[in-house]
Amino acid sequence: QVQLVESGGGLVQAGGSLRLSCAASGRTFRSLAMGWFRQAPGKEREFVAAISWTGGSTDLADSVKGRFTISRDNAKSTVFLQMNSLKPEDTAVYYCAAVSGPFERRRREDYDNWGQGTQVTVSS
Repeated sequence: QVQLVESGGGLVQAGGSLRLSCAASGRTFRSLAMGWFRQAPGKEREFVAAISWTGGSTDLADSVKGRFTISRDNAKSTVFLQMNSLKPEDTAVYYCAAVSGPFERRRREDYDNWGQGTQVTVSS
């Protein structure tokens, strides 16, 4: 099992930035592909970003391309989500997820370890 703890959420005005962090423990971090998902009230949890176990390959949802960046620090067992030019529609609980294996994945069902989530609220 992998324990994941997100941090960095908060309230920000539209156009602002936030950086989310997810600290992992319990398994060798470099053996895990990592992802970020989000869930807004009344909506399903959706894919935001994913990164391969080396960090050499990333994938971003179309809705965040050009604004969000995913990265990782394997020495610190942490994955980051840099969010710029935030919009009110980015408001959601953001979840970190992990899966064993090298490749980044988009499907929620592919991930078997989840954090508790961190709230991001973007005001207009």
